[in-house]
Amino acid sequence: MGAQLRVYKRRIRSVTATKKITKAMEMIAASRVVKAQRKVAASTPYATELTRAVTAVGTGSNTKHPLTTQAETVVRSAVLLLTSDRGLAGAFNSNAIKAAEQLTARLEAEGKQVDTYIVGRRGLAHYNFRERKVAESWSGFTDEPTYADAKKVAGPLIEAIEKDTAEGGVDELHIVFTEFVSMMTQTALDDRLLPLSLDEVAKESAPKGEILPLYDFEPSAEDVLDALLPRYVESRVYNALLQSAASKHAATRRAMKSATDNAGELIETLSRLANAARQAEITQEISEIVGGSAALADATAGSDR
Repeated sequence: MGAQLRVYKRRIRSVTATKKITKAMEMIAASRVVKAQRKVAASTPYATELTRAVTAVGTGSNTKHPLTTQAETVVRSAVLLLTSDRGLAGAFNSNAIKAAEQLTARLEAEGKQVDTYIVGRRGLAHYNFRERKVAESWSGFTDEPTYADAKKVAGPLIEAIEKDTAEGGVDELHIVFTEFVSMMTQTALDDRLLPLSLDEVAKESAPKGEILPLYDFEPSAEDVLDALLPRYVESRVYNALLQSAASKHAATRRAMKSATDNAGELIETLSRLANAARQAEITQEISEIVGGSAALADATAGSDR
């Protein structure tokens, strides 16, 4: 019995140490979620006004621009997948990867070639393990992305869509990221960034019933688009990076809370088993003492006769 009790105590100490770690990680993730939410909220006004400006230029001119003009026949598409550098986030990465694979399958079923770009070590490891080609990847900043990181990611994507497909360019760009809905809900989704669907963007950027103003462009609408659209893409990528970061921290917090709760339940179970083992040991010792005492009494009584 003593050996079994020692095993239970050892397991209780081990689980208690693990519980302290998961609780600390839960608190850190909760703090990071709040910071990420603030960054998302801070980036929204800039992205909204930039979207309105792009929409005004696109709808107010007849200029054909590679970032706003849909190719007659789409030959190649680019898919940007946003994952995290670290794990311990539940199904966060697997859901994003699954959404990217479903999008890729849909595009390939339409007869399009797909170039995959990946942010985050987890997504890159998944594709490398399955020996799938990755056009370009980035890592090291998924927990706290900056606008400079978004520019670094957006640059090659804009270059790819400005190139002709015969030279390795793409006709359209899709992004797969995890939208932060609430602390309990994060949704993996895909969105087409380029070419812009001006009608859809106009509906998103203009409140109901509001008419977008008309502008005169100097030196030309095309030059304005050349300046605005890359920034629009950068802002969209930045917002997606922030959304994914907030979602990852929320998923980590939820996973660590679940692990902490499970550890607490396991400690209670092990404590009950340890108490039962201790009680059984005490009962056995008492039985042995009583049995020995009775045997001694019988022996003494026999000798007295």
